[in-house]
Amino acid sequence: MPNTDVSSLSMLGQQTETAKSPEEAVLEKVPSNHAGTDYVVRFTAPEFTSLCPMTGQPDFAHIVIDYIPGEWLVESKSLKLFLFSFRNHGAFHEDCSIYIAKRIVELLDPKWLRIGAYWYPRGGIPIDVFWQTGKPPEGVWLPEQGVATYRGRG
Repeated sequence: MPNTDVSSLSMLGQQTETAKSPEEAVLEKVPSNHAGTDYVVRFTAPEFTSLCPMTGQPDFAHIVIDYIPGEWLVESKSLKLFLFSFRNHGAFHEDCSIYIAKRIVELLDPKWLRIGAYWYPRGGIPIDVFWQTGKPPEGVWLPEQGVATYRGRG
């Protein structure tokens, strides 16, 4: 099994400051040792937080990111810090969700990516946001995201 080249990473194994905004946050990547093999990588952020741009009140989401790597993998510490950078950032649910996905696509150029952002209701309406880069490759085992739609008291 080949070793993963981590020489270009600036955060892993280091004390790292949290970025003040998602735009300032650094996402890092490492080479995939299994380029050419189609498999799914899933990241789940069950306690994602951002701020409503109108009220400044916190908004919460359960976010699931699935991708099929090409040459690169996203380094998980940088992804965690990137997601954390939204905690004091005001943006609508749709903007947060799609921005996250597009930043990862820009970084990795994966074979395929999808995001499911399941936002908890404020004002009585949950807003869920779904996006993917296209159809997943044939023959890839792609589990359901497993997040139930919001039911409230029903």
